Amino acid sequence: MLHFGERCELTPFSTARAPATETSVSHPSALKMSCRVSGDLERDEAEEEEEEEESMNPTEVKMSQIVMPCHSNHRQELSVGQLLKWIDSTACLSAERHAGSPCVTASMDDIHFEHTISVGQVVNIKARVNRAFNTSMEVGIQVSCEDLFSDRHWRVCHAYATFVTQRRNTGQKVILKPIVPHTQREQVEYSVAAERRRVRMVHDDIIKDLLSHGSIQQADNSAVGDAVAAERTKVESVELVLPPHANHQVNTFGGQIMAWMVNVATIAASRLCQAHPTLRAIDMFTFRGPSQIGDRLLLRAIVNNAFKNSLEVGVRAEAYQEEGPNRHINSAFMTFEVLDDHGKPCMLPRIRPEPLEGERRFQEAIARKKIRLDRKYIISRTQGEVPLSVPWDPRNQVYLSYNNVSALKMLAARNNWRLSSEKDKVRLYTLEQKSTLSFRVESEVDVPAHRAFCLLAELSSRPSWDTHYQKCELIHRVDDDDFLYRVVTPSVQHGAPGSPTSANQGAGILQDFILLASKRKPCSSGDPYVIALRSVSLPTHPPTDTYNRGEVLCAGFTILESENNMSLISYYNQATPEVLPYISTDIAGLSSSFYHTFCSCSQYLTENRLQLTSEEQTDQYQANPDSLASEDEADSLSVVLHNTQL
Repeated sequence: MLHFGERCELTPFSTARAPATETSVSHPSALKMSCRVSGDLERDEAEEEEEEEESMNPTEVKMSQIVMPCHSNHRQELSVGQLLKWIDSTACLSAERHAGSPCVTASMDDIHFEHTISVGQVVNIKARVNRAFNTSMEVGIQVSCEDLFSDRHWRVCHAYATFVTQRRNTGQKVILKPIVPHTQREQVEYSVAAERRRVRMVHDDIIKDLLSHGSIQQADNSAVGDAVAAERTKVESVELVLPPHANHQVNTFGGQIMAWMVNVATIAASRLCQAHPTLRAIDMFTFRGPSQIGDRLLLRAIVNNAFKNSLEVGVRAEAYQEEGPNRHINSAFMTFEVLDDHGKPCMLPRIRPEPLEGERRFQEAIARKKIRLDRKYIISRTQGEVPLSVPWDPRNQVYLSYNNVSALKMLAARNNWRLSSEKDKVRLYTLEQKSTLSFRVESEVDVPAHRAFCLLAELSSRPSWDTHYQKCELIHRVDDDDFLYRVVTPSVQHGAPGSPTSANQGAGILQDFILLASKRKPCSSGDPYVIALRSVSLPTHPPTDTYNRGEVLCAGFTILESENNMSLISYYNQATPEVLPYISTDIAGLSSSFYHTFCSCSQYLTENRLQLTSEEQTDQYQANPDSLASEDEADSLSVVLHNTQL
């Protein structure tokens, strides 16, 4: 474990600290990793380009378009509607290249537009399939801009779209073949795609939970005299779907529907601010059904809420024929800003919502803004920009869990690990990456992967095999996959003369950590089990003078099923820049410490390979309650619980 402040040492398998880093501070949320070095960024980008040139992704599709006046708005900038058409077209071609059959857009994740594109500049779009599930696949899209005269390139946005295959003429589903990642970047996207899919599935539930638990502050606009009535921003428009609006499957092109939605949303935003707004973001949305040639598309838009420098517009698209009811095709929420002559956001007028439905949309807009801020704070930033201990509460639990697991998956996907030492088939790898030094210890154990996962996921049992865990108590079971723990570790009382570990101040003070443990079972064959750990802060468990509060950014286990019912267990941990000078010269001693702890872990797994964990007991009881009804069985369960030290 790495102890900062007055004492500093690295010990293996500590789940604490900026992955493996403890920092004793009064305001942990103020801690940030060192800034990235521009040279490192350029070097990494160059390495990625070289890597991509060596291994061309067969699903990759590229599109380059020069922006003409017919593609632009009144400011001679590329309209977002036209850009969405190009994005959807490129992504669809990539999906169909992999599927070998027609595909349709199912959903699009949040899109944040970082820059505008002017007439005469070139738009470069690159799309590739990140991962294929059963009948759906995630396509990653990158959009950049190129100035032909200055040879400058810059990123405009990136997005993730989900496509599904259409059934065959016989009605049979098209089962997609799996994606095989080759480069490091492809491996990262492949691994994290499962987590993004998980977030998509609970996206709507998050808003419902925010509203049902009263987490959103009710705003009173009655006292605002100059508030604009929401009714004034209403827009309604009808579009007739003609052959040029359809794709090669005779369905209305998804990009065209999005372009029409952007158009009415822009008009609604303009009516509120009485200026030309700039579209900054589109929230995650899902296509609920198809539309065909001959349909009339009814598009409605209204400003849901106006904040200090931004406003949200809700758009709904419905399709109908000459006869028959309207069919809900899509709903989207778009965020606009109004920029001054210097490119800075302007103050916006307040909105006065309509009664009932308008007030509901008003409050939901506040909830969605909260979600956007959480995503920006937790997910959208790089790992080094997030404070070590992000405050935990039920509203951001989904995104903290996502960040926790995806950070470990991205670390595991790195392909430039160096073997530092090996003893009795226990291997220690190191990875120097920008301003961090990461460690990976791995070995095979004669325990099935699912058993090793269940045993290691119960963090409360860790003090029985890890000497660096003096105490581990469960604070809160968030759900079946996420848990909050408080871990207590021994103090460090030795060190070389002149090193930070030789200081007398703080000697004898125990270390404690508040950890979020997130576990994941394999999404498909070949995926590992994952147990990810990171620090969070809890108001109910603030730092105290009795303990030296430590922090961890990224640590945990991956467990991969191998041959002969064995499992390959890998443990990961990171060290931050402040401690690199103290550990980079002592890899030999470090490897010895890791080796002994890993051997203890392997012995614990082997001894308990036949015993049921509390989770497995619960699953077994739910499946067959009568199997645990006898008194003798109850006694045996009591013995098992005692032996596993839960």
